[in-house]
Amino acid sequence: MKNKIIFHSILSDIFSSYIDEKRALGYGFKKAESMLKRFDVFLQTHQHSEISLPKDLVIEWCRQSPNETISNRTRRISLLRGLAEYMNRIGYTAYSFPRGMVTIDRYAFQPYIFSDEEIRRMLIACDNYPPSVYSPYRHKIIPLIIRVLYSCGLRVSEAVGLKKDDVDLTNGTIFIKHTKFNQQRLIPMADSLLQRCRAYYDHVVMANPDNEFFFPSPYGGQLDTKTVYDWFRDILWEAGISHTGKGPRLHDFRHVYAIVTSHFIRRIESF
Repeated sequence: MKNKIIFHSILSDIFSSYIDEKRALGYGFKKAESMLKRFDVFLQTHQHSEISLPKDLVIEWCRQSPNETISNRTRRISLLRGLAEYMNRIGYTAYSFPRGMVTIDRYAFQPYIFSDEEIRRMLIACDNYPPSVYSPYRHKIIPLIIRVLYSCGLRVSEAVGLKKDDVDLTNGTIFIKHTKFNQQRLIPMADSLLQRCRAYYDHVVMANPDNEFFFPSPYGGQLDTKTVYDWFRDILWEAGISHTGKGPRLHDFRHVYAIVTSHFIRRIESF
């Protein structure tokens, strides 16, 4: 990668994996990467030698520098909180600066990471979702759209917006034309997902020749994202997964996808 930033502190590998995860989720993260480089130098200056973020070090970093704007300090604190929550999630000890001290929190978010067993129960619930006289294809749409979200890391809006031609059943790819950041993505499918898409195409897409969308609404056009969210809540219930006001959310599938992808990338780069 051109002009790639190199980290040298004890947390260099943590920084790299954190950036990989964010970029796998679709964030550019270029400015944040530069800010992490500053923190990398800060750690070296303070001769920090443990894979952790102790409270005293975090507080020192979060102090407002002379002539620093509040917004810049806010970004530094927000970035470090996001890093701390990431480190805690993967098993390290890291102090998270109190939330009440930051007004803009762009980088800090604690996703729900589904276990393999939870994913298994959810897929069973999807495959047993009952048909409906009001939505005659929902029992076929639900098992596939959930697998697409989980296996390909799509946003819900991207999944429901897929048109027939966006899903290449010959080459096994999904083409996302308009992402949140106005970019395009070509996503490969696993063979098992491709086979499901082909069977689904024969049973659902071919039965709706006048609808251009891959996941058709029974009322014409594309599915409503709220409908997919409602299905997801039902699936969580059937799978025995507690849903609070803060999650799990469908978007959390993207975090699982990002973690798996970033780990795969790092394994490739290690050879």
